[in-house]
Amino acid sequence: MKRTFLITSCLLSGAVILSISSMLNGCKSTTTPGYTLTGDTLADGKALVQQHCTKCHALVPVNALTKDVWTVHSLPSMAQYFAIKTYGVGYYKEDNDTSGMSLQNWQAIVSYYRKLAPDTLAAAKAPTPLLNDWAGFSLKKATRSTDICFTTLVAANAGNGKIYTGDLVSNNLTQWDSQLKSTSAVKLPSAAVSLNFLPDSAGIQQAIVSCIGRLDPVDFPNGKVLKVNLAGNPQLNTVQSELPRPVQTLSADFDKDGQNEIVVCAQGNLQGGVYKLKLDAAKKVYKQTPITNRPGAVQAITGDFNNDGWADIMVLYGVGDEGLAMYLNNKKGGFEARGLLKFPAVNGSSSFQLADIDHDGDLDLIYTCGYNFRDSRILKPYHGLYIYKNTGNFNFKQEWFYPINGCSKAIAADFDGDGDLDIATIAFFADMKNNPAEEFIYFEQDKAMQFKPHGIPVSQYGRWMSMDVSDINHDGKPDILLANYASGFLFQPNFTPNWDEHTPFIVLENHTKK
Repeated sequence: MKRTFLITSCLLSGAVILSISSMLNGCKSTTTPGYTLTGDTLADGKALVQQHCTKCHALVPVNALTKDVWTVHSLPSMAQYFAIKTYGVGYYKEDNDTSGMSLQNWQAIVSYYRKLAPDTLAAAKAPTPLLNDWAGFSLKKATRSTDICFTTLVAANAGNGKIYTGDLVSNNLTQWDSQLKSTSAVKLPSAAVSLNFLPDSAGIQQAIVSCIGRLDPVDFPNGKVLKVNLAGNPQLNTVQSELPRPVQTLSADFDKDGQNEIVVCAQGNLQGGVYKLKLDAAKKVYKQTPITNRPGAVQAITGDFNNDGWADIMVLYGVGDEGLAMYLNNKKGGFEARGLLKFPAVNGSSSFQLADIDHDGDLDLIYTCGYNFRDSRILKPYHGLYIYKNTGNFNFKQEWFYPINGCSKAIAADFDGDGDLDIATIAFFADMKNNPAEEFIYFEQDKAMQFKPHGIPVSQYGRWMSMDVSDINHDGKPDILLANYASGFLFQPNFTPNWDEHTPFIVLENHTKK
């Protein structure tokens, strides 16, 4: 009962913040140039939206949300950024308030959305229906817990053969053996959401762990990055504290001094950024410098993207100004930003991976979108799994799409050993009421850029917030780990979950044959 109450309280507090910050978290309430209304609802609305609603993010098509969502949720949330006050679903300004947008212009925008937005969103038609089978995988379950599981992380460490999980309520980082039995646990300051395994100079297994602080998106910087010694009983050392919701850490030697620096994706809310942490000369304190102060980062990867011998960074942003950006190492301790893609602010961008899907020597983009717990909590036909072809120099062109409601992560690997890449996906905000099979899908690539989707029947065993891929049983084939966040974040009316709430994670053991 206590665990359920805690998470419910967290979600309720988050819902208030989410309702006022989701779409225009970079906008400022300043006076804007006037526009002379013509009386034509469509012409006025289109002009005003183009003028005001593209300053902070990509334009959101009017048909991306329903009429009810626009008028009851999204537009009232957006109004504050233009110095418009709300009363229920009505709007007003003080008589002497000349800041932001005029009330007449704002009402023209509202009328535009009321006139053009659809009553419902048509569901996307999948190019290939799901196959309901195990596709060569078998199920293994971790030891059951007496408590409801709020597993925020599952990660396998190939270095020591152990599995690690994080939990929102207990705040434990738990270690599991190859038989999926817990062997030890260490208390963290908040839930672990990312682990970056790296042995030290003596070969001792260590990890950098991101403790998010508050799971709900608020500007309260109580997240921490810790270094964990994984040899024997885990030991903790603080790397950096007072971070705005760090969701991922990774490391690379950006200045070629022989020592790795740490990169932190501090997603934050209205404030956040991507930061570089570097040890001082005494190797005791990490100095934090911003790579960018842009909030909303959900994932980053490192690599030498321009082939100059220096490590660069690529970052996906999933809140507000959604998009993919590259930060090229300037060889002077800093980075130069290059925007690669922009996405509408309702996409809920959630993960990406670079992989050469078409075997042409260029890294293509595997991208998912589907976060769906802000102020537009409806099923969206544009959520799902995308593949963008790299046409050269990281110029991306959409090549393939498979609709998956609430898709939250994809991992590509050659699961069946046939020489091409397959893809595993999870969907935390799937259509659990009508299509629970889409919560986990295995896309088997049987021909070039043609995928056979398998809806592996695991929805009864949990709700998957985190996923990892690793060869757990050492048979040379990548297995799949799924973390069960069993309660909360429900967004569909009249739906009662019926999945297992007490299994922290499962493993899909790979027995595929070609």
